[in-house]
Amino acid sequence: MARTDGGPQWVEAVATPSGVEVWWDEPRPHEGGRRCVVRRLPDGSRTDALPPGWNARNRVIEYGGRSWRPLPGGGLVFTNWADQRLYRLDPGAEGPVPITPEGPSRYADLYLPPGRDEVWAVRESDDVRDLVAVPLGGGGPVTAIVQAQHFLMNPRISPDGRHVAWIGWDHPNMPWDGTELCVAPLNGDGTAGAHRVVAGGPEESVAQAEWRDAGSLYAVTDPTGWWNVHVVHLDGAPARNLTPMEQEFGSAAWKPGMAYLAVAETGELAVVYGSPDRRRLGVLDPETGDLREIGGDATYWSSTVSVAGGKVAGVGATPYTPLEVSLVGLEGGGGREIVSARKPLPGRDLLPTPEAMTIEGVHAHLYPPSGAQGPAPYVIFVHGGPTGNHPVVLDLEIAYFTSRGIGVAVVNYGGSTGYGRAYRERLRHQWGVVDVQDCARVARGLVELGRADAARIAIRGGSAGGWTTVAALVHSDVFAGGVAHYAITDPESWAAETHDFESRYLDGLIGPLPETRERYTERSPLLNAYRASGPCLMMHGLEDAIVDVSQAERFTAALDEHGKEWALLTFPGEQHGWRREETIVAALEAELAFYGLIFDMETPEVPPLTLKGRA
Repeated sequence: MARTDGGPQWVEAVATPSGVEVWWDEPRPHEGGRRCVVRRLPDGSRTDALPPGWNARNRVIEYGGRSWRPLPGGGLVFTNWADQRLYRLDPGAEGPVPITPEGPSRYADLYLPPGRDEVWAVRESDDVRDLVAVPLGGGGPVTAIVQAQHFLMNPRISPDGRHVAWIGWDHPNMPWDGTELCVAPLNGDGTAGAHRVVAGGPEESVAQAEWRDAGSLYAVTDPTGWWNVHVVHLDGAPARNLTPMEQEFGSAAWKPGMAYLAVAETGELAVVYGSPDRRRLGVLDPETGDLREIGGDATYWSSTVSVAGGKVAGVGATPYTPLEVSLVGLEGGGGREIVSARKPLPGRDLLPTPEAMTIEGVHAHLYPPSGAQGPAPYVIFVHGGPTGNHPVVLDLEIAYFTSRGIGVAVVNYGGSTGYGRAYRERLRHQWGVVDVQDCARVARGLVELGRADAARIAIRGGSAGGWTTVAALVHSDVFAGGVAHYAITDPESWAAETHDFESRYLDGLIGPLPETRERYTERSPLLNAYRASGPCLMMHGLEDAIVDVSQAERFTAALDEHGKEWALLTFPGEQHGWRREETIVAALEAELAFYGLIFDMETPEVPPLTLKGRA
C-alpha cells in the first residue's frame, strides 16, 4: 500500500584505489518501467551496469526489497524481475548468469558477508521466508541460515564471523509496530544455532541494525516513541540511546534493505534523520553523541545511505530539484556533489513554493497554484501506506496541476511516519475515520484562510491514499470529487484477498475480524457508495497483486447503481503503481480532464474524459 517506485534507491559507495565509485538503481519509464543499476566511476563517468532487457526488481512481500549488490572488481549480483532468480554479472561477460535454481522462490535484501564467496538474502517461497546463503559461483546448494519469524530482514554477520544478526516479526504486527533484533551463533555448516532477542519486542520497532564490534550492534529502534540510534550489547548490559531527541532516525520498513545509518571507516555514523518537512543527512560521533549536518543544500534525504573512502552517498532533494544521487564528504566540506544524471526540469517560475503548515494539529504542505487571485480550486493529496508520508521535495505531479491553476495541499494525516509513534498511532483502529477527518480539516482550513474555493475542492490518492479518497467521498460532504489510483474500496474483502505481508494489517488499522466486523461495514466505501458527495475517477493496474482490480470494479458498479458519476481506467501490464511512461502520461491527463469537469475549467491540452452517469 506504500508508494512502490520513484527516484533512485539502494545507493552504495565503493572505495577503489582511484577514488570512490557510487552505484544506484533508477526507474526507466521509457524502457517499460524497468529498474536499471547505474555505476559512476571516480572520474565522473557513468555507465549502465545492467544490460538492456534486465530489470533489477523482485516481488518479496510484493513491494520488493534491496535487489542488487556490487561485487569487487566491478561485477554485480542482482535479482531479475522476469523470473525472480539471482544472477551474477561479471565485467566483460556476455551476459548475466543465474546462480539460483528455477522455481517459485523470490530473493531480496541482498547482503555480501565479508570474507565469504556468497551472497545472503531473504528467500520467500509460498509465503514462507528464511535467510539463505547463495554461492556467488552458482551451482552449489542454497543454504538456509535462519528459519525463525514469519518475516525477516537485515541479515548481518559479526566482525569476527561467529554470529549472525537479523530483524524479524510475526503476524499481526507490521514492521513499524513491533520487531525483534535477533542474534545467533553460526555453526560450522553455515547454519545458525538457537537465537536470542537483544532488542525490540511487540511494541518496539527495530528498523535497522549494524554491527559495532563483535559484542554490540547499532540499532535504529523506538522504545522512546522515536526511532533513535542505540548501542545494543550482547552481554545483556542496558542499551544506550545515542540520539535522545524527538527526531526520527528511521522510518517504516516497507521494503527490506532500507538504510538509515552506515558505519564509516573512522567509526563515525552517517545518519538520515528529521521529519517530512526537513530530513537531514548527518554524521554522528557514537562516543560523544555529537551530531553535525553535512547535507549541503538538500532539504530532504531518502532512506538509503552508504559510506566509503571518506565519502557519504545518499539521495537528496530540495523543493525545486528532484531526488538525486549525491556524494558528500564525511567532514561536510565542499557541499553536495550530484552524481546522477539531471533530467530536464521546468523553469523555476512553473514550480510552486511549498508552505509547511499545521491545521488543527494536522501536518500539511501547501502548494499554491500559479496566477491565483483569491480562492482557487484545490486538490488534497493523500499519501499511501497509510504508514507513510509525503516529504517536501520537488514533485512534478504537483507542479503539473499547480502550473495549470489548481492548488495542491499534501496532508500528512494521523498515522503518518516522521512525527513519532504517538502521531503514527492516532490511526490505530481509526482508519477511515482519522485520515478522512484530517483531510477534511485541512480542506476546511484552507477555505477559512481564503486560499481555497469551498465548491471546488477535490481529493486524490493511491492505494491507502485511494482508500482515504473514496472514504472521504462517502463519509464527508467536503469534496466535489475524487481520483483514486489502485484503491482499496472494501476493507473486509481486501483483507481476505490481499497478499501475506498485509493480510493482518487491518487488525491494527480497523480491528481484528470477525470481532469488529461492524466497523468494517460502517467504514466500507463500497457499502456506502450511495452517499458519495461527487464523481469519482478510478484507475487501476490489471496485474496488481496487492489491491485487485475488482476493488475498483465493484465500487464503480455501486456508484452506477446509485446514480453517481464515475469513470474507470485500467492499464494492462501495470502492478501496484505506475511504471511505464505511457501509463504515467495517460493517468495524469485523465486526472486533469476530470478536474476540468468538476471544477468547470477548460483543459484543451488533454483528451476529454467521459463520466458515466453524467447527463
